[in-house]
Amino acid sequence: MSECVFCKIRDGQIPAMKVYEDARTLCFMDINPLNAGHCLVVTKSHAATLLESDDEDLKAAIVTAKRVANALRSAVKPDGLNMLQANGAAAFQSVPHFHLHLIPRWTNDGKGFDWKPVAGDRDQIMKVGEKLGRVLAGGVA
Repeated sequence: MSECVFCKIRDGQIPAMKVYEDARTLCFMDINPLNAGHCLVVTKSHAATLLESDDEDLKAAIVTAKRVANALRSAVKPDGLNMLQANGAAAFQSVPHFHLHLIPRWTNDGKGFDWKPVAGDRDQIMKVGEKLGRVLAGGVA
């Protein structure tokens, strides 16, 4: 896709600190990192979201994410790691190209991404779960 910033990085049209590359994936450092070591794993084939992505590309992205996560553990020694993936503007996806954020985390690093568990409406949970089950079984919503 000619206007996609990640495709331009893949093609060498935009500079990036690339840390890993294979036939299907590329990993480079995020230029707006939440923490030191924050990087992105992208599929080389353009797909806007998880829903449009090729299954083999998704498998490769997870394998690359694990490889890079292990390297982050050695390189920056975080206490934990967030792997985030967003689909669509409503989910705060800023670049419409499938990607995984790997974000090293340290205890009390002052960064967010937590929420307080609040009990849901049991009837609604059951209705949505039943609907989802029907769709997964090949039925209609």
